[in-house]
Amino acid sequence: MIAEGRIALNGEKLATPATLLENLNGVTVDGRAVQPAAATRLFRFYKPQGTLTAAHDPKGRPTIYDRLPAGLPRLVPVGRLDFMTEGLLLLTNDGELKRQLELPRTGVVRTYRARAFGHVTQAQLEKLAEGITVEGIHYGSINANLERRTGRNCWIEMSLTEGKNREVRRVLAHLDLQVSRLIRTAYGPLTLHGLEPGNVDEVGQTELEAFRNSLK
Repeated sequence: MIAEGRIALNGEKLATPATLLENLNGVTVDGRAVQPAAATRLFRFYKPQGTLTAAHDPKGRPTIYDRLPAGLPRLVPVGRLDFMTEGLLLLTNDGELKRQLELPRTGVVRTYRARAFGHVTQAQLEKLAEGITVEGIHYGSINANLERRTGRNCWIEMSLTEGKNREVRRVLAHLDLQVSRLIRTAYGPLTLHGLEPGNVDEVGQTELEAFRNSLK
């Protein structure tokens, strides 16, 4: 954009990107003043089943943006949830915060509840804390607990920090369990509490700053 002569400082077109700025005063793009970055905002969204975590789908399937209400700022999702996975999806207008929250080294705990068919013991689930390799992919420590069982149906709560693609489903399939429903209930300290499928609300600034300060 600088080479094309589109960037100016105090009316003078910049000739080099080696330009130090203390602030954005006087900077224009195509003659329009550059505005300061918007304040960071974070939203909780209850992603319904049957929606893609994407802006568009070539196959015409519904996306999260089809379910979000009008009037929101431009938001990007923190991580992804599979098409049939429901639950807490965080949305933000800040790309750096998105990256921070997604990095495995940040260690943000994601919590899920899975309804599954099959037989599994608490002892088998506790072994997941040691990590497990499934089809050549290693998954780190998972804290898993058998919540309740009715016949061959059960509910399992699982907490993990890596969030690899389809991690929960693949690990449970490795234990010969068929997942019929998967809900992400928490992302760090933020939970689904008070939300129904399709609902969205904004995280308060005090809670947001506390969350950011807790990141490694």
